Amino acid sequence: MNILLVYPSYPDTFWSFRHALKFISKKASFPPLGLLTVASMLPNGWGKKLIDMNTTDIKEKDIIWADYVFISAMSIQSESANLVIQKCKKLNTKIVAGGPLFTSSSEYYDIVDYLVLNEAEVTLPRFLEDLQEGKAVHKYTSKEWADITTTPLPLWELVNLKDYASMNIQYSRGCPYDCDFCDITVLYGRYPRTKTVENVIAELEVLYSIGWRGPVFFVDDNFIGNRGKLKKEILPAIIEWNALKKNPFYYNTEASINLADDEELMNLMVEAGFETVFIGIESPNEASLSECNKTQNIKRNLISSIKKIQKFGLEVQGGFIVGFDSDSPAIFEMLSNFIQESGIITAMVGLLNAPKETKLYKRLQNEGRLLKDFTGNNTDFSINFIPQMKLETLIDGYKKVLITIYDPKYFYERVMQFLKEFEPTQKKVFHLNPNYIAALFKSILKLGIIGKERVYYWKLFFWTLFRKPKLFSLAILFAIYGFHFRKISNNYC
Repeated sequence: MNILLVYPSYPDTFWSFRHALKFISKKASFPPLGLLTVASMLPNGWGKKLIDMNTTDIKEKDIIWADYVFISAMSIQSESANLVIQKCKKLNTKIVAGGPLFTSSSEYYDIVDYLVLNEAEVTLPRFLEDLQEGKAVHKYTSKEWADITTTPLPLWELVNLKDYASMNIQYSRGCPYDCDFCDITVLYGRYPRTKTVENVIAELEVLYSIGWRGPVFFVDDNFIGNRGKLKKEILPAIIEWNALKKNPFYYNTEASINLADDEELMNLMVEAGFETVFIGIESPNEASLSECNKTQNIKRNLISSIKKIQKFGLEVQGGFIVGFDSDSPAIFEMLSNFIQESGIITAMVGLLNAPKETKLYKRLQNEGRLLKDFTGNNTDFSINFIPQMKLETLIDGYKKVLITIYDPKYFYERVMQFLKEFEPTQKKVFHLNPNYIAALFKSILKLGIIGKERVYYWKLFFWTLFRKPKLFSLAILFAIYGFHFRKISNNYC
């Protein structure tokens, strides 16, 4: 059989980094790890082709070539996924769909020939067996959690590495916390399932062998869900492997704020080459944190925790939410001030929404406040429930936050503050990359000459060059990020 694996496109949001990627001549941030893993689970004799619509347009001839089109998507990709489904139907090509979008909203996809839902390690083998025996059914589901130590290595040969800014791997699934707005525990459970040292090193070896050098993102929703195993097994093995390979990669991931409570873990992560960690901070309003059961963020000085993590050499990126029932109109200025004081450069602020089957979704449903399903995009001013705050006040306040934190004056002030305080303890091995050199000159032209922020850009440029030359490339990266964030903010606001 010929199998076409399709990853639908993302809309232009903060997370897309589309405007920043143009500076380094990349088309997307990460390859579709899930589909690459599914590809390696298909029979060896089958023809396989992958189209990531974030890097390549899908053509009718691609669909005609395929016996089956496999689609995997998240909620935010639903519009693009629907267009792919329509094209397949028009050309009479059968569709197999899975991933978070279809797992959470399967009732909307009766038009899809086969729904292979939940975790592919469990449901895909059953579907493939039935398909080969000619008795495949419409839907495959399971309440069983996969043993991810048996998950095969992704089929990297299906993508063009040059299209992407970073590679990605997965070490764990599941999160020990139970924030009521988050669907991670719905999809993957509360018990962190982890891979072995051998699994992780094998994944790094494959990326190394295919010639990748540079950033690698651990896609875990909470990398530190099992801190004991990280400290005793995983991080020491990565440190040893890095030394053996002369530090070919540097790493980014996501974690909870209690990372700040474990100095041994932070030291090991930095020694292993981790540079950035994304943390769901959500709100400076403790009542809102209690409301959403964000227990790990409560009863702590959040700014002190952020500063401590950054002091250990890890840049903190932050996720924030407005629209909790406990939020008053004062939250917008409070949040803007918090972000400024924290020195968080990449501050992703979104409107609260309720993904399906979360505790928040069920509560709002019981209260008769649900309006529609969550689109997956919490930055486009859409909200799928009736908020306690007047909707117009909420939207206007949200816009004001975005305009404020990404205004060149405040953004560059935050960058300068961060760079003054940031002292990375690891010496990153410099890899001469023509794309990064080109990005510098593009930033000079776009930001330093024709950009509205040129005064702030040159101040940052020369201050870093003479005061903190080791952080110069990071300063330019932040300036490029700021351009992307302002572009998105201006489009929305």
